[in-house]
Amino acid sequence: MLGGTLMFAGDKFKEECGVFGIYAPGQKVAEVTNYALYALQHRGQESAGIAVSDGKSIKMEKGMGLVSEVFNGSKIDRFKGHIAAGHVRYSTMGSSSLLNAQPLLIRYRKGSLAIGHNGNLVNGEEIRDQLEEVGSIFQTTTDSEIVAHLIARLENDDFVESVKEALTFLRGAFAFVMITEDRLIGIRDPYGLRPLSLGILEDNFVLASETCAFDTIGAQFIRDIEPGEMVVIDEEGITSHRFAKKEKEALCIFEFIYFARPDSNLHGKNVHLVRRELGKQLAREHPVEADIVTGVPDSSISAASGVAEGMGLPYEMGLVKNRYIGRTFIQPSQKIRSLGVKLKLNAVKQVIEGKRVIMVDDSIVRGTTSLQIVQMLRNAGAKEVHVRISSPPVVGSCYYGIDTSSTKELLGAQKTVEEIRRFIKADTLGYLSVEGMIASTGMNVDSFCKACFELSYLFDHSKKIRKNFFEKISR
Repeated sequence: MLGGTLMFAGDKFKEECGVFGIYAPGQKVAEVTNYALYALQHRGQESAGIAVSDGKSIKMEKGMGLVSEVFNGSKIDRFKGHIAAGHVRYSTMGSSSLLNAQPLLIRYRKGSLAIGHNGNLVNGEEIRDQLEEVGSIFQTTTDSEIVAHLIARLENDDFVESVKEALTFLRGAFAFVMITEDRLIGIRDPYGLRPLSLGILEDNFVLASETCAFDTIGAQFIRDIEPGEMVVIDEEGITSHRFAKKEKEALCIFEFIYFARPDSNLHGKNVHLVRRELGKQLAREHPVEADIVTGVPDSSISAASGVAEGMGLPYEMGLVKNRYIGRTFIQPSQKIRSLGVKLKLNAVKQVIEGKRVIMVDDSIVRGTTSLQIVQMLRNAGAKEVHVRISSPPVVGSCYYGIDTSSTKELLGAQKTVEEIRRFIKADTLGYLSVEGMIASTGMNVDSFCKACFELSYLFDHSKKIRKNFFEKISR
């Protein structure tokens, strides 16, 4: 329970976070950032924040809730400046509280720094412990504050070099947007686990987790930030710095399956078109006699259209989503709590009744929601319910910035496909293969992190920081 409310996102992995940055003299950067955060709202509905610099100081506003709840016209109008960083958050590490909302603003002897983070450091606790040993005092439980303390500890006359040195100690997934009084910085981890793109808006540079934010503000996509790259944007323009060698590319595959907006492009691939290919491949791997195909809104609709096309069946809107329920709602009693899925989804009886239905979803985590949706379709009169999942069984937890269940709660780790079928009470159940999933993206098999499907983790989680770390931060 979070502050009297229950986070309700169905039986799904929770989104990560969304970051945005802009360097634009003469522009209303806070207003632009606000619009961009609306576009990135799907990546985090827990809190939102904007930090703006006028070249001399940084001011910040943040709060709990959706962007529309945190910011209004008067708040945005109070911001004056030409550099901004914005953030929407879902907590994967650190508790849900205003204290942990981002961007995080710190002031230290060399100036100010606002930082927003998408991802998770696998060695964050180790770094925090060592920083506390040499006197650092933490106000939050976020990884962002760990990085800020590192930069302050390592700070020398060249701020950019200090940031680069701090980044060498980090292991895990991260996409950072930072601002100082006079510059905007974008950073992506050496594996590129989390997305970050560079765009241009009227000769000014912008950074965003997804390209849909560029479309919203009228910016043009330039390129993805490379894994292991840091870009610095200031009055001299943009410069690129390499803080680590590029490891094998490992974008989180769930960006294509579930997280990213369908109108975003990742690595030159449109998310909707990739999801449609996932559905077509799913149809090839698991054909079945049926009358209609329907998808669980919203993230599964693209894959469902691909299944329908692949099987030569009509796609029907058999499930309708209540778009005004929000991502959190009060559930005062067990009776109301049990209505969770019904409050969010409803079956269209006139479409479903008497039909053999293929219900497409993007994943099964604990299986409870899948069970309820299958029952909902049967209650609406479906003769048969065939479930098709546009990803492989999830068998492992994520340590890189996605809020997943523990392995003992993951249905794919505890049961066979046939056992899962019986659990959710479907007539048939088919998962997409790992090979089919990768083929559908049109990218190389080594382009993605697939740890939750294959238990092939990128990092040795027991590995400790280099021995000279303590001496470095003790300066």
